[in-house]
Amino acid sequence: MARNRHLQVFLLIAAVAAVQLATMLSDTQHYLTQLTMSGYYSLVIIGLCLLIGYAGQISLGHAGFFAIGGYTSAFLTTYDLTPVSDKAFIAFLSRTGMLVSTEDLYGGQVLHLHPWAACLIAILLAIIVAYAIGGPVLKLKGHYLAMATLGFGTIVYKVVLGTEQFGAADGISEVPEFALLPGIAVSGKLSMRIMNYYIAWGLVILGVVLLSNLVHSRVGRALRSIHGAEDAANAMGVNTGRYKLNMFVISAVFAAIGGVFLTHYNGGIGPSEASIMKSVRYVAIVAIGGMANLWGALVMGFVLNFLSLRGYFGSYDDAVFGAILIIIMLFTPEGLLRRDLFSDIRGILGGGKDLEEKV
Repeated sequence: MARNRHLQVFLLIAAVAAVQLATMLSDTQHYLTQLTMSGYYSLVIIGLCLLIGYAGQISLGHAGFFAIGGYTSAFLTTYDLTPVSDKAFIAFLSRTGMLVSTEDLYGGQVLHLHPWAACLIAILLAIIVAYAIGGPVLKLKGHYLAMATLGFGTIVYKVVLGTEQFGAADGISEVPEFALLPGIAVSGKLSMRIMNYYIAWGLVILGVVLLSNLVHSRVGRALRSIHGAEDAANAMGVNTGRYKLNMFVISAVFAAIGGVFLTHYNGGIGPSEASIMKSVRYVAIVAIGGMANLWGALVMGFVLNFLSLRGYFGSYDDAVFGAILIIIMLFTPEGLLRRDLFSDIRGILGGGKDLEEKV
């Protein structure tokens, strides 16, 4: 089992490198922009796959956590702290290297919070909100849970849309690059296109490894028992409430990290990232990839997000993802790339023996 997981990770690394090499050989390196953005959206997808496919909890508000990460980092790294630079706390931040000094258009000094500090604050805020929301909300089930998370997503969308400090309908622009290490930064500059492609997919690979190890651990077995029969799992001593809440928080953190990095990569963020249709899109991708299949969700997230970002769906973008969700729920609720897909295919080719054993 562990050998298979290692092979899957190796194949993912090889595929990431092969795609970049293919764009270079075919002179289509401009595709790397959308491929990089697809990577950051994929962080939301795999986190949501953990919540829906393994913990069995639906969420129609994960675009809200994506926006919390992106908007928090954007606001903190663009807000001018110069007027309060004489305050003791600001002086402390300056001494600890948490502030960045730049020049405005007129040559004046502008103080901003360092992107690393802003990123950590954004993740911490997402954790706090996830615990605050998840505690009461995850006691609900079925459509009640879906409606509650939908309400959370709507609140976040309306807040960022109507708050002047967040740029209202225009969003926040001129977000600085995120210097991860000397010479390595998250930025949309053309000269850093290849570097940022590997940064994005390096994060995805790390996230997949962490979640894959989680679902194959004792925690993963507990999650599968909750998904299969929550009341029975609870009767057997599994703390279902704690597991569901922790998975909700972990998936929120993945969404927030994706929001932070994509915001710095794009140099800005708008309220559309918090829209309800964004949350529906994430759920649709998880559904088509396979509710409990991290690799299937990742593959479909990569493909569908790339096609969407390249404009292949045109003005029908939201309609396409809505239609996908309806079709999947009607005809293949477990997803096209569900975990037992290949065993089913082998059963069909082998005369149906495997299928009969499953039945």
